Amino acid sequence: MEWQGILTLATLFSVLSTLMLTRFSADLVLMAALALLLITGVLTPPEALAGFANPGVITVATLYVVAAGLKETGAVQWIARRLLGDPQTARGAQLRMIAPTGILSAFMNNTAVVAMFIPAIQNWAQRLGIPPSKLLLPLSYAAILGGTCTLIGTSTNLVIDGLLQSELDIHLGLFELAWVGVPLLLIGGAFLVMFGSKLLPDRGGIREELDQVREYGVEVEVVSPGPLVGKTIAEAGLRALSYGYLAEIERDGRLITAVEPDRVLQAGDRLYFIGAPECASELRRIQGLRPANGNVHKLDVANHQRCLVEVVLGPEFPALEKTIRDSRFRTRFNAVILSLAREGQRVPGKLGDITFRMGDTLLLETSQQFVEQYRFRRDFLLVSALNDSTPPDFRKASTALGILALMVLASASGLLPIMEAAFLAAGGMIVSGCLTASRARRSVDLPVLVVIAASFALGNAMTVTGAADWIVGGLLGIGNLSPWQVLVLVYLLTVMFTELITNNAAAVLMFPIALALAQKLDVSVLPFAVAVMFAASASFITPLGYQTNLMVYGPGRYKFSDYVKIGVPLSLIAGAVSVTLIPMVWSF
Repeated sequence: MEWQGILTLATLFSVLSTLMLTRFSADLVLMAALALLLITGVLTPPEALAGFANPGVITVATLYVVAAGLKETGAVQWIARRLLGDPQTARGAQLRMIAPTGILSAFMNNTAVVAMFIPAIQNWAQRLGIPPSKLLLPLSYAAILGGTCTLIGTSTNLVIDGLLQSELDIHLGLFELAWVGVPLLLIGGAFLVMFGSKLLPDRGGIREELDQVREYGVEVEVVSPGPLVGKTIAEAGLRALSYGYLAEIERDGRLITAVEPDRVLQAGDRLYFIGAPECASELRRIQGLRPANGNVHKLDVANHQRCLVEVVLGPEFPALEKTIRDSRFRTRFNAVILSLAREGQRVPGKLGDITFRMGDTLLLETSQQFVEQYRFRRDFLLVSALNDSTPPDFRKASTALGILALMVLASASGLLPIMEAAFLAAGGMIVSGCLTASRARRSVDLPVLVVIAASFALGNAMTVTGAADWIVGGLLGIGNLSPWQVLVLVYLLTVMFTELITNNAAAVLMFPIALALAQKLDVSVLPFAVAVMFAASASFITPLGYQTNLMVYGPGRYKFSDYVKIGVPLSLIAGAVSVTLIPMVWSF
């Protein structure tokens, strides 16, 4: 092996070590590796940058937009409400949750599925009296398992399919992976339902203490006709908010201060919540509620283009010592005040009668451009937008689901390749108004795409320098291994890489090794490529191996040992199912 191969292996070792032992972000580390290989002449510019033009990477980027359309319209929440139901036990709750999560993850980015389900599952768990820690990790695992069922279920599948297309001109069908993915989802889901309650910890979710945050009062109204009319407070999920509590109800001019969980909601009820600023965001995601402040409906901004913003009044704010009613705030700033906090506490009394003072913190509903417009103005000392506070446009939910169904149908029938179908679906989301062009741009997770594309440079370097052949020689030198034994070895190596670094980087780094092994054995590369797909996706043992595992780490109050306890047996089950079924579907 020449110096180029030695440098490639040294770079690979450095990348793995840096990702495992430091806090440097994966995109920065892999771009540094790409730059090194390019500058030293190990790779030519086309070889180093090939990942940025790979069909799999482009498809992943496009599907982020499709997933954003489903999120912006509340389509996933709409499905969740109809499928989760009211089970009586933790095991029943896990069963009701795993099925829709797995199915949804098969057709959209599983990170987006988990992001949308986390608040719904937290509220659901609190309403059922089940610790969220019994449900959130199975939520992540179900999304991972569901993602293995189709070509578009996870970015890893698309990346390996892109490599197969560019290297060998092999195209996988949308449902070709289902022969292994569906049994894996069924068996893995059964394991989670049967043993999850015993293996998972019993910990409550993280709920911010209201006396440690800025406290607001937020008033909303029950819409008629709407899905909440005739439901009890508990059934509507209004007793299980993470960031606030229902203090009182105003009905027909009468104030109800003792709010029982079984009290039935009526059209026109005005509900008064006390809590952190995020409480307003939670309420906006519940279909059937709208802000009770009449000025909100006069705001000259489309509902799905609004967001929540906190501002602190500065000494040059023009309406200091005036009441909110007299300040003409909405006309002046094109924003509506939902609530006001002073010295961290809500100010009692009617909102319109409160007099502004310097340092008051206002919770506003306004346009998404408000922050940029007023960030450096002297009216406010601080302007801060609340994350993910834009209300879903539920009217477009059926449109978004229809676009997703058409994309799947076009790809599954062979009418269009998945990349072209994804492009049309993304365009359909924007043209139909399911999301705006600006939201579409922000939905693309650029760091993830950079990690995937930059990983291709390392993979190409291992191939062109002979480093992959050198590794293969060492693996085959272990003994006279059969193709099935080599398949098991590839699967185990990929799982190890996935748990230590990211799933996409592990897949791209293992692909040239799998390809070289198949060529040395003179067998088909497909079983090995598919094994890399499944092994790179099946990350259950650490919170770092897969993004969805990390997303539930905080909300579920998990420890590292919790992942090991349930992840090791699940990983063994996934490995046994995969290496048994893969050779049956794709023969050597």
